[in-house]
Amino acid sequence: MARAVYEYTKTVLKKVSFDAELFRKELEKALIRLLPFEIEELKIWLLKFTANKPELSQQLVVIDQKKKLF
Repeated sequence: MARAVYEYTKTVLKKVSFDAELFRKELEKALIRLLPFEIEELKIWLLKFTANKPELSQQLVVIDQKKKLF
């Protein structure tokens, strides 16, 4: 079940990648739902996915901010 949430998250993020603000909101939702090891996997995937998209790569600070809270 948990892998399904991870895969679904990637699908949603791909679909909303046209809008940086929407991308950030969906990323924040994902960080609530995913397990810690899945967040690490998602971060690796996001670094590759946003390599050519600077407007989206700026949104990755959301992950680092979440880590500081816990």
